[in-house]
Amino acid sequence: MSPSLPASFEDTWPAVAESVPRARHAVIAHLREAATPDPPLSDVALAVSEAVSNVVNHAYAGDATPGSVRVGLGVTPEEIRLTVEDDGGGLVPRLDSPGMGLGLPLIAHVADRFDTRTAPGEGTRLCVWFRRDPAEATLKD
Repeated sequence: MSPSLPASFEDTWPAVAESVPRARHAVIAHLREAATPDPPLSDVALAVSEAVSNVVNHAYAGDATPGSVRVGLGVTPEEIRLTVEDDGGGLVPRLDSPGMGLGLPLIAHVADRFDTRTAPGEGTRLCVWFRRDPAEATLKD
């Protein structure tokens, strides 16, 4: 691991399907600068894809124009903190859900820990932590 870690990362994209790979690639590029091994790089990539997909599919359902999704990273020698935020409708049940409902359980499975804050009409903030030590990563080669 690099003794000098890059500064934290934050970016915002429109909440559209094309933003899922863009966000994932940007996060992975930043973590490669921080000499992050794989695993946990693959764990983080999966979590970014699932979390941003959730924003795209659920946060702004019914809105005429897509909102945005903010993705941030904090990297220390011991761990990675991923944050995904939106200003959408909050976590509310959808009978017309386009997904299978497995995104958050999958993120919980690959992460060291996670926390979700949401309020109806005020958006959602998901924080996910990963250990940088490859021996502690969830997804093994």
